[in-house]
Formats: sequence, C-alpha cells, structure tokens
Amino acid sequence: MGLLHRKEEDNLIETMAAKYGYQYLDLRGVAINPEALHLIDEQEAREANLVVFEVKNKLLSVAIRNPNDKLAKEIIKRLNEKYQLTVFMTSVSSLEHAWSRYKDLKQSVAEAKGVFDISEVEFQRLTKKLRSIEQVAEYILSLRTSNNARRVSETLAAMFAGALGLGASDIHIEPEENGIRMRYRLDGVLQDVFEIEKTMHKKLLSRLKLLSGVKLNVHDEAQDGRFTFDVGEKEIEVRSSVIPGSEGESMVMRLLDPTISTFQLKNLGLNDQLQAVVSAELKRPNGMIITTGPTGSGKTTALYAFMQVVHNPEVKIITIEDPVEYKLDDIVQTQVGDDYTFASGLRAILRQDPDVIMVGEIRDREVAETAVNAAQTGHLVFTTLHTNNAAAAFARLIDLGVDYRTLGNAVNLVLGQRLVRMLCEHCKKGRAATNEEFLILERLIEDHPSGITIKQPLEIYEATGCEICGHTGYKGRLGIYEAIKVDTRVEDAIIRDPREHVIKEAAKHQGIPTMQQDGASKVIGGVTSFEELTRVIDVYRDLQKKKPADEADGFLAHIV
Repeated sequence: MGLLHRKEEDNLIETMAAKYGYQYLDLRGVAINPEALHLIDEQEAREANLVVFEVKNKLLSVAIRNPNDKLAKEIIKRLNEKYQLTVFMTSVSSLEHAWSRYKDLKQSVAEAKGVFDISEVEFQRLTKKLRSIEQVAEYILSLRTSNNARRVSETLAAMFAGALGLGASDIHIEPEENGIRMRYRLDGVLQDVFEIEKTMHKKLLSRLKLLSGVKLNVHDEAQDGRFTFDVGEKEIEVRSSVIPGSEGESMVMRLLDPTISTFQLKNLGLNDQLQAVVSAELKRPNGMIITTGPTGSGKTTALYAFMQVVHNPEVKIITIEDPVEYKLDDIVQTQVGDDYTFASGLRAILRQDPDVIMVGEIRDREVAETAVNAAQTGHLVFTTLHTNNAAAAFARLIDLGVDYRTLGNAVNLVLGQRLVRMLCEHCKKGRAATNEEFLILERLIEDHPSGITIKQPLEIYEATGCEICGHTGYKGRLGIYEAIKVDTRVEDAIIRDPREHVIKEAAKHQGIPTMQQDGASKVIGGVTSFEELTRVIDVYRDLQKKKPADEADGFLAHIV
C-alpha cells in the first residue's frame, strides 16, 4: 500500500471511529503483546480484520477495522465471555503491522525451544542461593564440568539468577582478547563478576540473541531486542542491546523488574521543601514539568511517580516512550517505532483528547515546540531533557528552537536530579569527619533554606560491607534534587539572559535547596557517604565558584 493511500485510509478510519463511538488507534506506535496475539490465530484475525494486541489479567485490548463485520462481532462476543474488552478502530495498514508479529512469534517459538531450558523451581533456588558476586562467580566456575549444551543454559540461568538476587539493573557481557568479562550494575555502579573463556562467547551470545529476537547472522551492526521470563509469581522483562567491537559483539541487558518499582512520590527521596513544591505543581491542570539529568539519573522513574499521583478515572493519560519500560494500569502507553516517532506520535496523541501527556524525552525542535504548545493549550505535560542541572534546561530548549517568550507560560517546574547509593543500614559505620570534609559540608549547606548548621566534631557514616548488601556497603539508591519554578522573576531572567547563573540567582528566593545542599544534608543525616556524594556530583567545582575573594589563600582555594 502506498504512503498516500495509507494516510487516506488512516484518516478515513479515524473519522469513522468518531461516528461509531470508538477510539482510533495507530498500532504502529503500540507494543504488541505476544501473549495477546496467541488468543486469536492469524488466519481468523486476518479474516475478521482484527487483532488482539494487549492482555493484562482479565483486561483485553482489541483493534478492529469495521465494527459491523460479522466475524469480528462473533470474536468480540466470544472474548467478552472471559475478558473485559477495550475496542479500538484502526486501518488495514495498521493491522498489517500487528499481523506481521505472528511470523516473528512463530519463528521465535520454533527457534527458542531449549534456549533457556531451566525449570522455574531451579531458577528460584538459584536466585535465593546467589546473593553475592563471589557466590555467582564460584557457581559459574563450577559449571565448567557440564557438557557444552547444558553449560550454556546453566550459565545463563546463573547469570540472570545472580543479577536478580543481587538486585542488579544491568548485565554487561564484554569480549576481550583472552576472555569474556561479565559485569553487573549494582546501585548504579558497574562491578566485575566473572571472566569466561573466549570459546563460550559465541555460544552465549547466540542464545541471548535468539532469546532477544534479533538476527543471529548479523555481527557488524547494532541491534536491539527484548524478551521476558517468569520467576515464580512475577515476570522479568529484559531489554537487550548488541553492538560490534574489535574483539566481538558486546551485549548489555537491562532487567526490568516490575516489583522493585512502586513509582510513588514518597519513595523518590524528595526533601520537605521540594515535596511541597512538586505536590502543588501536580495539582495544576496544564503546563510542563521537566526532569533533567544524565542517563541513569532516575528521570523516567520520577515521571512515572508523577503519573501515579495525577491518575484517576476522570483523567486521560497517554505516554510516548522509547521504549515502554513498565506497564502502568489504565494508562495508554505507546512506543516509538519506525513509523511512529516522538514528533509524529505526539501530534497523534494530541488528537486523542488527553488531559496528561508524558513524552519520554525531548530530542529535537519539532518535539520541543509541540510539547510546549500542548502545555499552553490545556494539557499537563511531563517530559525529560538531558542537561547537567535544572537551570540549563531553559537554554537547552532555546537552543532547540523554542521561542524563549513562550517558556514562561509553558513551563511550570524544572527538576534536576542524580541518584546516590544509600548506605547499608546493617553495616554502615560512623566516624568523625575530617577537617576537609567538615569544611566542604559546612560551605555546601551554609545557604540552606532550612538553616541547617553543623557543629564540630561531626559524625558521618561510611560503607563497610556485609552479606546483606553483597559486601558493597550500599543497598538501594535515592535521589538528590534541585528545582526551579517558573515565576515572574525566573521568566524575566529567561527573557533577559538565560545563562545558568542568572536563572539560579533569580530562583534563589523560592527556598528550594540546591542539589549540592540536598546531597550534603543526606551525608550529614547518615543516608549516604561523603565519598558517594563526591562520586556523583562535582562539589569542588561549586565551592570554587562560591569562594569569597578574601579566602584566595585559604584552604578552599587549594581544592582541585
């Protein structure tokens, strides 16, 4: 079907959907659930111009082309006996996109037999047994006596069971000259686990590529895939990325465990001042809330928590993400694809009459301008930007081409954040702060809105390590934050001079702690360590900027 013809049909079905009282949906921007596809076989689905694309407990999402089709009516009636249905209307080209997944499904089912052939009971046993990096390494070493076919499956099982047992967010498989390095990312920090001999690389990677649904015979280009596996009462989703390298292909797998993310505002670690500000901003009916920070700083988690706060039966929330990481009940989540970009998806979402829109990331001018326009026309928009701090977001939006005169009316709040590891409560050890640590912490919090003061000697805590935290000294992560509300003073600064220090000065009266102040208070409170804070943010650079002229020859003048 030609592009023009396809667009004509899409427009026609969208018009018809409104007349029939259905919601129009373009399936090219929706993740198709293989479990849902299984409910209706391909031949029957094609004959009825229908597809079942999502299932969640007893909730089923179905897309049809013609609500008057006799076979489609029969199928819907049959499904209604077991499920609660949400029916959408869509075009044939959109259905073709969904039906193409049947081929992938058949191929993956045929190929994947025996790929990950370890029992659920055995996997649960391993997850409970492998609770430290040393235990994972010893267990994988013991598998060298297994036969080749069994060894690959058992190594994969140990790799994933250990990651889940330790709470790792990512597994890295990196080929080197003499072997394969496997690493876990634990609480945001990569840690070496084990080195496997080079001969195992191809076998492991082939199995993982097979599981991920990517091409086995492609070795010279990047590929992305995903798969899921059951571990008892929950299902873990794995997002995989493969890239070529000089010693072979490297693979990184992100583990998405729905049970570890409750996405509640109270779990983000917001300080009291910021908690009050965010809660107030989430009650507003329109405008934009932006989270900023580098990759892995918890921006998307914060947006998910915001959506949970504003979600209720009277509010329609639609997201566009790359990819959808966690499925939230009763929220329409869409995923970017070849024909469904952030820009085209956002335009389509605006025609769906949403109250709240979540845009995974603003990457270019078109998305930025459309999001700003949505925030100005009655929508509450949540999104992210890659900037170093909250104040830099305004210059970034202007660089992308947004008219600086519109930012005051569009943006409500910009949140800057990082994640710090929390000290393990079972083994953290108190000690007296050194003179250097005391002076740095004292200077960081000297302008704290809550008027925090510290007295010497100051007791702070450091990581030691025990069985519970896997001998790292840390267990879990928490955010450290800063934020800028767009009020009259900040808006004037954006128009007059949007440089970071000018905007920060304009926002000082808002009484929101800076990221450095928030981090310092969490060190003083024993939540994290001084070493962890300095690993995550550059406190020394900020102290140099704060240093008065009469301290040019003092202690802080020599901090590098």
